[in-house]
Amino acid sequence: MEQKVLEQKLTDFFEELHSHPELSYEEYETTERIKRELHAAGIEILQTPLKTGVVAIIRGAQPGKTYGLRCDIDALPIMEETELPYKSEIPGKMHACGHDFHTAAVIGTALLLQERKEKLHGNVKILFQPAEESSHGAETVLQTGILSDVEAIFGLHTAAYLPVGTLGIRAGSVMAAVDRFELNITGTGCHGGHPDEGVDTILVAASVIQALQSIVGRNLNPFHTGVVSVTRIHGGNTWNVIPDKVELEGTVRSMDKEDRVFIEKRMRGIAENTAAAYGAKAELLWYPGPPATVNEETWSAFAEDVAKECGYEVVPQRNSTGGEDFAFYLEKIPGCFINVGTGVGYPNHHPQFYADEAALAPAAEYFARLLEEALGK
Repeated sequence: MEQKVLEQKLTDFFEELHSHPELSYEEYETTERIKRELHAAGIEILQTPLKTGVVAIIRGAQPGKTYGLRCDIDALPIMEETELPYKSEIPGKMHACGHDFHTAAVIGTALLLQERKEKLHGNVKILFQPAEESSHGAETVLQTGILSDVEAIFGLHTAAYLPVGTLGIRAGSVMAAVDRFELNITGTGCHGGHPDEGVDTILVAASVIQALQSIVGRNLNPFHTGVVSVTRIHGGNTWNVIPDKVELEGTVRSMDKEDRVFIEKRMRGIAENTAAAYGAKAELLWYPGPPATVNEETWSAFAEDVAKECGYEVVPQRNSTGGEDFAFYLEKIPGCFINVGTGVGYPNHHPQFYADEAALAPAAEYFARLLEEALGK
């Protein structure tokens, strides 16, 4: 396919996706748009029990292994504030994390690999994954077994900290494990003017919140990354009554498996024992999300070599305490998650986030070449 033709096709598809964002598990029209592009190119679509999302396969003419490429397709519940001519047409929904860019670039990769399938030594499964923003879309895909024969997998993400023409690649942990917690503190409600007649849950909550911040500062190895953030507090209904219950909610981020286990245990101990010291009770509810995203060393080095062959500047991928459910794949399949520079600007999840379309075709060509060379190893 001629470069100009590819650029225009991917730009048009990207802008169409951006204008019509759909949230996690609601990506029905997005799924149909993807299928139309694949069908038009004669690309085989595999049957799966997934309600949204698509898995396609490029079957090489030569025998070999099966590798995978994954992009995500869902949007966010954010009101777009850009002035783009193709801005979201759906109020309160926006592609603010670049998943429209990922999808368009991977469509381009599929088109290029389909043209080159006579040269491929093996197969490429291309996954257009739903519900990444739910943190559990990858688990839904893995449960289907559709990736059971995939021996290496690659993924991509827009990087608003990198200019177009630059990739971020690094072996090891590059994104954090993501966990959510709820903490319920129960005491004895009473009149605000007679605190001695009850057990003040507001005071307990304040003490617990402060103590939780000691975990990262005083219990973790100083060279390890960790975050404990209380993001919601709810307690009381009026000014002169001490409530009998306070609810806290928040998130924990970690890069190390042992730290992840330790932080939960330490939080539970701090909450329960601090509450007990005041005569109250604390119940910690824990909701695990994706593990840390860990790039395999060999595939990371290979991805970097191919990037340089393609004319990209390669820099070490930045550590992020954001989460990514691509980590579920990397727990089971070796591979690499790669940051694609889309222009320095507003960060992901910002209502003015923007990905430069100039990065689309080069990204498509890079991942096509990456997989072609990987199969030829």
